[in-house]
Amino acid sequence: MSLLDVKKFDREFYESRLKDFLPDTFIDCHTHIWLSEHEKYEDNAHRSCNWPFMVAKDNSVEDLNETNRLLFPDKKVISVLYAQPTITIDLKANNDYVAASAEKYNYPALYLSHPSQTVEEIEAEFEKHPCYKGLKVYLQFAPAYIPNNEIRIFDFLPHEHLALANKHGWIVQLHIARPKRLADPLNYVQIRQIEEQYPDLQLIVAHLGRAYADEDLGDALEYLKPLKKTMWDFTANTNQYVMERVLEQYGTDRFIYGTDFPIFRMKARRTVEDGFYINEIPAGSLGDVSSDPHMREIHGEEADRITFFIYEEIDSCRRACEKLGLTKEDVNKIFYKNSAKLFGIE
Repeated sequence: MSLLDVKKFDREFYESRLKDFLPDTFIDCHTHIWLSEHEKYEDNAHRSCNWPFMVAKDNSVEDLNETNRLLFPDKKVISVLYAQPTITIDLKANNDYVAASAEKYNYPALYLSHPSQTVEEIEAEFEKHPCYKGLKVYLQFAPAYIPNNEIRIFDFLPHEHLALANKHGWIVQLHIARPKRLADPLNYVQIRQIEEQYPDLQLIVAHLGRAYADEDLGDALEYLKPLKKTMWDFTANTNQYVMERVLEQYGTDRFIYGTDFPIFRMKARRTVEDGFYINEIPAGSLGDVSSDPHMREIHGEEADRITFFIYEEIDSCRRACEKLGLTKEDVNKIFYKNSAKLFGIE
C-alpha cells in the first residue's frame, strides 16, 4: 500500500502549477521524524492545537524520503531533520534517531532542546553529532504551571540557551506561542530582543510567526523593521498576503521553504473566517475531527478537488512570487540557496 494516495487531480495540480516553478533541487528546512517507540505515553492534551497530531502516528526518515519521492517525483529534496516536539516524546531517543538518520543520508539536523537542559548537556550532544546545526525549540516544553495562552518565548527558550547558541553561531528555529501569534506585542518585542541581544546566532521565525490569517500580522512587521538578519520560513503557511508582506519587507535572501512533514502531506486547503483559520479536509480522511474548531470536513465531488496541503503552500508562494515580479533566481534562493548557505549544504 502506498504511503500517499496520489490521484490524477493531484498529479495534474503539480504538473500545471508547481513543477516548472520549483528548482530541480530544493531544501526543506522543517521536517519532523520519529518512531512510535519514541513515544513514552499517549496524551491528547497538547499545548497547541490538536489537528497536526492526527496526521501520522510516526514518521521514519524512510517515510519522509518516500513522501518527497511521491510528491516531487522529478526533483531532488534535501531535508533538514529534527525530532517530534511533544511532551510525550522521549527526547534523548528521538534526538539520537534524528542524528543517526542525518548521518545516514547526509542531511543537516537541528537538536530539539528542552528548557530544563544544562548548556553542558546540549554542548555534549553537538560534539558527538556534527550534523546538528542549531536548536529547535518549542512551546510544548514551557513549564506546566504557565497557562497555554500566556506562554512567552523565554519560557521555552531560556537566555542560557540563547547565549550558548550565540557563542557558537548556531541556528535557532522558533515556533512562537500565544493566541494572537505574531501580532502579540510580547512575541514581536522578544523576537527583536533576541536579534539585538544575541547577534551571532541565526534566528529563524517558523511559519511566518504563525500568521495564518491577515489579522495575525498586526503591527509586528512595522516593529520588526530594524531586524538585520532574522530569517522567516513559510512552513505550513498558505497565506499569500502574509508571504507578500514578509518578502516585501525582508527580500528573498531571508525567506525559506519548509513543509512540516509529515503534517503537510495531508490533503487539505485553508480558509480564514473572521481572522480564524480553518483547514478543509476530505470527510473521513483523518478520523473524527469534530472536537477541533480548526477543522472542517468536505464531502462529495468537492472533496475530490482537495489536494495535498504542501501543494497548496507552494502554490501560494508561487502566486506571491508572480505578483511581486520575482525571478527564477529569486525562487531558487527561497527554495535552495538560502537554506544551503544557512545549513552548510554544498
